[in-house]
Amino acid sequence: MSALGHFLETAGIATTGISLVRNHTQRMRPPRALWVPFELGRPFGAPGDAAFQHRVLGAALALLDAPSGPMLADFPDDAPASAAPGEATLQWSCPVSFPPPPADPDDLGAALAAEIGRLAPWYAQAVHARGDRTTAGVSEFDIVAAAEFAASFLTALPNNEVAAARRLKSALEDLKAFYGEAAVARPGVASRDVADWLWRETALGQLMFRLAESLGSHDDAALRYMAEKSLVPRAQADWWKANGA
Repeated sequence: MSALGHFLETAGIATTGISLVRNHTQRMRPPRALWVPFELGRPFGAPGDAAFQHRVLGAALALLDAPSGPMLADFPDDAPASAAPGEATLQWSCPVSFPPPPADPDDLGAALAAEIGRLAPWYAQAVHARGDRTTAGVSEFDIVAAAEFAASFLTALPNNEVAAARRLKSALEDLKAFYGEAAVARPGVASRDVADWLWRETALGQLMFRLAESLGSHDDAALRYMAEKSLVPRAQADWWKANGA
């Protein structure tokens, strides 16, 4: 989109955009962009909250009044955590329940495997309902191997850290997709955010928080960058500092 923005600007058409990954946008240097601190896949924030979404859209369009930059502005607020009006009577629940995530990092691998086993039938049902389509699979691991690979970073690191950082990110994206698709296999509308459930109530969420902590001080720049900039969304990192760390 940054390249398209530059192309349109050369034709005299002013452009603006919304960025979910600030560092990528800084490198791409689009003519104008608004960075938002929201979950990936939610450039306008909380679903169903039209007033908040209009604020985000208005902030992005307001950048059109500025001369061509490159210009990168920051949206000042996190997305609301509460349900949209009208959702309160619609009950979402994960199709299975888990015990609280283990406090001991050494137990996370086993807890993660147990969660995957319990979610697997619901994930299969969700994939079937979507015409055998899934967003998991980018890492080319099966989901159990993806979990084992991710958990291994708590105790040891592969020799090629740059390649390992890319593979770890892909494995975690597959795990998040697996959990998310399985969690919404049961019909219903989420009255609380599925993302909050994943980050705050599962061993996978606990693992990602722990990885962000341990890799954030690593000597390798690729692993440190991933831990600091793209592993944990800002809203969830703030919650972890206040409640889980």
